[in-house]
Amino acid sequence: MTVSPLAPGWLSYPADANALRPQMWARDVSRNDGGELEISGVPVSTLARDFGTPLFVVSEADFRARARDFKDSFDAAFADLCGGVDVYYAGKAFLCTEVARWVAAEGLRLDTCSGGELAVARRAGIPGAALGLHGNNKSDAELTRALDMGLGRIVVDSMAELQRLGTLAASRGERANVMLRLTPGVHASTHEFIATAHEDQKFGLSMAADPAAGGASPAATAVAAALENDGIHLLGLHCHIGSQIFEPEGFEIAAQRLLGFLAEVKAVHGVELPELDLGGGYGIAYTEADAPRPPAEIARAMAAVVGSTCAELGLAVPRISIEPGRAIAGPTTFTLYRTGTIKTVRVDTDGGGTSDRRYISVDGGMSDNARPVLYDADYSAVLASRASEDDAVMSRVVGKHCESGDIVVRDVYLPADTTAGDLLAVPGTGAYCWALSSNYNYIARPPVVAVRNGTARLIIRGETEDDLLARDVFASNQPETPEE
Repeated sequence: MTVSPLAPGWLSYPADANALRPQMWARDVSRNDGGELEISGVPVSTLARDFGTPLFVVSEADFRARARDFKDSFDAAFADLCGGVDVYYAGKAFLCTEVARWVAAEGLRLDTCSGGELAVARRAGIPGAALGLHGNNKSDAELTRALDMGLGRIVVDSMAELQRLGTLAASRGERANVMLRLTPGVHASTHEFIATAHEDQKFGLSMAADPAAGGASPAATAVAAALENDGIHLLGLHCHIGSQIFEPEGFEIAAQRLLGFLAEVKAVHGVELPELDLGGGYGIAYTEADAPRPPAEIARAMAAVVGSTCAELGLAVPRISIEPGRAIAGPTTFTLYRTGTIKTVRVDTDGGGTSDRRYISVDGGMSDNARPVLYDADYSAVLASRASEDDAVMSRVVGKHCESGDIVVRDVYLPADTTAGDLLAVPGTGAYCWALSSNYNYIARPPVVAVRNGTARLIIRGETEDDLLARDVFASNQPETPEE
């Protein structure tokens, strides 16, 4: 056992480098008797042989179970308050036609953020009443599509959008179903780029008083305008305080502030808005340092706050909705890579000495997981193709792209005998990995396979070089050699 001085404080030396931490993996992932990682009984060697690497591998049963757990837990917690909860799966985390069908089959609704995501929902046969549309800069075409599809809600992000949508709907003799997105000023404990409820950012309508508007907040002004607009049916309010949040306090404060605002709306306009969406952002375990709360615990805490606050304010409890995405999709999936170049470098330590760090290159990288470079996100990894009895050594898993920041797993202990050709698995990649994937360095995006009951099937085909070149207009329409 050699503990590396390069290890971050949260990373412990593994007693068994072959062990899997259950909170990071789908529930049907395990090692077989030969030490190889398998999912629903399918070994990773079979997946690599049949579909290649890199490869996103999602457990359909686990995805469905997590979706159902959110729906059942929140319905149970809010049953006596408002009859249940509307759970909108946040499609931005990971969306394809098959996943949209799973979501609907488990009784969830679907939250979209673009015309493209609406197109997926329509292809999957999701009725418009079960859809929501987010976005801080929706085009007229997207708003028109939402009206054409009869969306259950359009989450309006600004006064300008409210006016445009009202005009569009009224011109059709319709009223658009609207939730107003507010920024309650809650600073969630998360990365700056994914904390979305503070004032200095692009989303939502501020609840802070505006002296230039006679003390009225932008949120209050928007409510008044919405109630007076013939093209708007104002359902209620929406907020989202950030992502990858573990502490409950931020959600509770946001709920109290929005319920207080609903009470103000009732006092000023004589209207009790019937719905309140408290967003998502529930954290998952990417590393051993993360301790996510189960949905039932989150639901009970939120129900207690909503119930007591409404009682204090003399409000009827509004219909509550939430928007989990990462918490459903994230743990269901791992990315399977094949190792290539391995090298060890000597690194200066904080104590004035030096220590070894091993770099393990894999056949993917920042094109299939941009979160480490975007958010300094930490991940874990295991040797997947076999078990090892060797000591674990400090390693850094890196991609094949022409960027020094192309890091997949910044710090992880992996067996010393890890070698070129081995398979590595990185858990927790179901959310914001494939969804953020790119073709940097003209790398084709990987396929996604769903595994259930011992069978693996493609749900997203991997790209080919022909796919990449098919959009290259110059190459397809111009002579290969310019004339002199």
